[in-house]
Amino acid sequence: MPLSKILLLATLLTGLTSAATVQAQPHAHTRLFQEMEAHVAASQQTLIAFRHDVHRHPELSGAEQRTAGLVAERLNELGFEVRTNVGGYGVIGILEGSRPGPMVAFRADMDAVRSTAEDPVPYRSVVPGVRHICGHDVHTAIGIGVAEGFAAIKDDLAGSVMLLFQPSEETGTGAKAMLGEGAFEARRPDAIFALHTAPYNLGDVATMAGGMMSGRAALSVTLRGTGDLAAAAAAVRAAVQGVGTFSEMNRVAPKGFITVQLWPTPTITPGSREATIQGQIMTAGREDRLRAKADILAALEALDLPQVTLETTYDELFMEGAINDTALVDLANAGIRTLAPDVNIRTARGAVPAFSEDFGSFQALVPGVMYFLGVSNPEKGTVGMPHTPNYVADDASILIGTRVMLAAMMARLHPD
Repeated sequence: MPLSKILLLATLLTGLTSAATVQAQPHAHTRLFQEMEAHVAASQQTLIAFRHDVHRHPELSGAEQRTAGLVAERLNELGFEVRTNVGGYGVIGILEGSRPGPMVAFRADMDAVRSTAEDPVPYRSVVPGVRHICGHDVHTAIGIGVAEGFAAIKDDLAGSVMLLFQPSEETGTGAKAMLGEGAFEARRPDAIFALHTAPYNLGDVATMAGGMMSGRAALSVTLRGTGDLAAAAAAVRAAVQGVGTFSEMNRVAPKGFITVQLWPTPTITPGSREATIQGQIMTAGREDRLRAKADILAALEALDLPQVTLETTYDELFMEGAINDTALVDLANAGIRTLAPDVNIRTARGAVPAFSEDFGSFQALVPGVMYFLGVSNPEKGTVGMPHTPNYVADDASILIGTRVMLAAMMARLHPD
């Protein structure tokens, strides 16, 4: 064989060998995820212990001082830039990577709720009448897990991470309070993620594009005058309820639903000159929210109430719900399938009027996605249905949720 052909063949073979070597190497963001995954797996028992500590010492909305202190202490240890007392006891941690890139955020809510039912776990609450039966202790532990993971790759990270540990989710005020005190003032993240415990099985997560959790509007109608206030109040109630399209609070509602829930009207005694009707309106999308407001105000305007006037207050943004960005859902799901293929991604069936969220306050400013995290364990007979007396979230969900959030966030940080 001529020398020239031998040299050409050697060059081609060398090129093929180099290509095969490159192909065999994991993609950069895959390698980084594997480093984070290994680090978090090694920290699993520490994260579980952190969750148990928070569970034992639950704090109601607006009183999350101890939990916030634990969070801030750990973030400082991990090298985050930490800001405390944001919108109450909110904590923000920021980790800058070694190279420029997008900023991706994760929100974890911290507050507990009132519950007099017996706590069915060994690490039971020591605070009478207060429990974590919504899973915010799990969310907080996952937030620490996310911090652990990204701190482990800081020197190789392109971009930055913002962690928001939010107070007062249960009252629908925490997200707005954090934003009102400048959570995004210095820099607005390019994307934000969150998760919420749900009665799916361990290993399952679920999400969907669009309205996944209902938002709530607050309605108050004050009647004044010398006319028949009792009859006028009945007419007002009928007009508002007539706008509703779905009344089953604890079932998945059809797309575009409007659910009306009015509080009982106090007894109106003869001769009264004033009465007030209050309630809330649940929807699962921005268009539905606007339509509900317009229809209710129009229905009230059309009433003929002799010698009675109406003063209506309608807060359409009382609680924003969770409205997921379609493109970000696709990107994050693809990242989870690639980096954490053992996790089963399901499509959420839709919003349930009774279950709301204030995560949408962040999503109104930044593209965001919320996931439902399966915490039920059929083998143990435990079901993680939030706000039920026997609620139990399996500790194994902490590592799963952390891996899912790390994968979703890496998909946005390194979309290639």
